[in-house]
Amino acid sequence: MSHLRYDARPPRRLPEDGLRPEQWALARTLARWVEAHGGSPRLATLAARAALAEQDGDTALQLDDEARAAVAGEPLVGDGATTTPFVLDAGGRFALWRNFAHEREIAGLVAARRAAAAPLPLAAEVLASLFPGGDPAREGAQRAAVDAVGGRRLFVLTGGPGTGKTTTVLRMLLRLLRDDIAAADGIAVAAPTGKAAQRLVQSLRQESARLRDQLPADWARLLDALPVAEASTVHRLLGWSPRRGLYGRGPDSPVEAGVVVIDEASMLDLGQLRALLRALKPTATLVLVGDADQLDSVGAGAVFGDLVAVLAAAGAPDLVRLRHSFRADARLVGVNEAVRDGDPAALAAAIAAAGGQAQRRPVADPPALQRELRAWIASLAADGPPPPLPAGAEAAAHAAGTRLRALAARQLLCALRDGPFGTVATNAAIEAGLRRHWALPVDAGWYPGRVVMVTRNDYGLRLFNGDIGLCLADADGSLRVWFEADGGLRALAPGALPAHDAAFAITIHKSQGSEYRHVALLLPPDPEHRILSRQLLYTGVSRARESVALWAGDAVLATALARPVRRVGGLVARLQEATPMKQAST
Repeated sequence: MSHLRYDARPPRRLPEDGLRPEQWALARTLARWVEAHGGSPRLATLAARAALAEQDGDTALQLDDEARAAVAGEPLVGDGATTTPFVLDAGGRFALWRNFAHEREIAGLVAARRAAAAPLPLAAEVLASLFPGGDPAREGAQRAAVDAVGGRRLFVLTGGPGTGKTTTVLRMLLRLLRDDIAAADGIAVAAPTGKAAQRLVQSLRQESARLRDQLPADWARLLDALPVAEASTVHRLLGWSPRRGLYGRGPDSPVEAGVVVIDEASMLDLGQLRALLRALKPTATLVLVGDADQLDSVGAGAVFGDLVAVLAAAGAPDLVRLRHSFRADARLVGVNEAVRDGDPAALAAAIAAAGGQAQRRPVADPPALQRELRAWIASLAADGPPPPLPAGAEAAAHAAGTRLRALAARQLLCALRDGPFGTVATNAAIEAGLRRHWALPVDAGWYPGRVVMVTRNDYGLRLFNGDIGLCLADADGSLRVWFEADGGLRALAPGALPAHDAAFAITIHKSQGSEYRHVALLLPPDPEHRILSRQLLYTGVSRARESVALWAGDAVLATALARPVRRVGGLVARLQEATPMKQAST
């Protein structure tokens, strides 16, 4: 998220304000390594800053002319032609070798996939049969995607909420099955997180059932071959070994699927995209799907946004952007678009036009937050704690599933984790309030109705970071925590759970890949807070399907709208260098 240029005279000591101890330790260790290997103090400081910038998502530092001249001749710095600890490219970007090498390899693999394309246009009448009774004016981009994906080794589909990405992907897969492109080796679908993978499966099932009633019989037959039973995380797809810290899949042991679809691709970081591209068969079709206007990955890089930007600038046919919203109630579309464009006047007009479905709450200090939380807690507590599940495994699972799905009715999203406006404090306040409303013991750690989120992958339990659990009482009163994971329902004793947090409030980052009927979005009160950005605000408001409430002061909201954040890195340059982006245009 760094957006500053680095001058030639960085301070000898780096500021420790706001840094976690491990962040400072890594930067200091790298600086000492540079000086121990003959690097100058100036290079040591830049290396440390590059390490810190990487933890903020940047893969490089943008140096000014004086800084470039100052370090360009040092033996530890090269131009990328040979392996050196640091790379200073022609654009003045200073990067750790690892990040430079990842970007260059990604660009080469993307170029190879695009060069191998042999486009297979779909006959007009066949394409029309996939959209029976549709409106070509509204579905033009969807039809273009289905038509263009044939014969590609890489295809990118981007669009905002409600633009029909899942339906388009299903139709693309049906087309690839018809062409026998996917029939031989099968189809794999995945997402970067467990929560996003779970939602992908649910969306695929719902859209598949809907299309089955609409499509002609020959297409309906192919629906049976679609992968609607299970979606994997990207880590699982690539055979990640947490013990070894390596992916099991690669050029010598590729993913078997002939078509691989990655949803929520904006959440992929630099290392994940490199590993994914290396692990696919050269003949496989990779479809990347996501919203390029959302937050970038938690890790380093903005790979999906960079790829979309480069393809869009060149008018490349292997990118399709969906724009039309198909939601029946479109009153939030204007809100999302105004935030995406950073237009405060348009946002004010959209909120007014949305009536009660979009609201402003000027929460600018702790007392105002407490007032909003009291009302929020009262609404959560209104129906009382959930009653015990019915006796019998099948009946209990059915009831638990219904209650889990009901959690998507509302969600409080926070920009921060720590501090009085963060998820830790708001969850504590909500839980304390629920205990009061429901007359629970003050020290009740677990109780029916408690919502938690797994925060660390547990491969043995098949629970993953982002999975949501709901504590419910069995018919005999014993407590279990229910999850909808791996395509089914599972229940565990509270003491058996991996690391987890309360999830009545979650961060905007953690909400990616999810949607809720009603969203309350809490921003920090300081308009100068570095976390504020247009992408953060857009990601938060676009989680809402029916209504959204912005808990933010005027100055804070203005800052977020006015601050588009672009990560510093060299992937765009590498992509442009690797191949003319208008390749594969026929």
